[in-house]
Amino acid sequence: MADANTDPKKLKQDLWKKMADSPYVMVGPADGHAHHEPLTAQLDEDQVDTLFFFIGKTNRLAGGGRVMAQFVSKGHDFFACLDGQARIDNDPAQIDKLWNNQVEAWFPGGRNDPNLALLRVDIESAELWETDISLSGRVKMLFGGTIRADESGSHAKVETTAENSPA
Repeated sequence: MADANTDPKKLKQDLWKKMADSPYVMVGPADGHAHHEPLTAQLDEDQVDTLFFFIGKTNRLAGGGRVMAQFVSKGHDFFACLDGQARIDNDPAQIDKLWNNQVEAWFPGGRNDPNLALLRVDIESAELWETDISLSGRVKMLFGGTIRADESGSHAKVETTAENSPA
């Protein structure tokens, strides 16, 4: 990420690549009145403006509404805060597409488990941060030194609009 003027499509692709390496996010209601919980994002490369999560029907997020999701990359050098609308979308084709052995461990009844719900989060906006975890950045953190704003990382805001949504 060079700056906030970076192409939104490229930003989304970079985010998806990092999330594929470590798909764990904290998700909760956007109103801030309930704790967020760790969930495993199920990524669909055909829908880069959408996150999916397999949850139980009694999960606090099953009622849908506005949610926030926070992501930290495996290397702790990339951070994202995603905002969007959540709803249950138990489309059997989508469930089949995203199903895997990890999910089956949580739902012993398989794809037809009576407690299974597929939470869909349509991302409307995001803030992304990338930090300098290079050797020079680590040396400065360990031994002191000035890290200027242009050296400490990048920050970008992305909003999903008709202009920058994939066709």
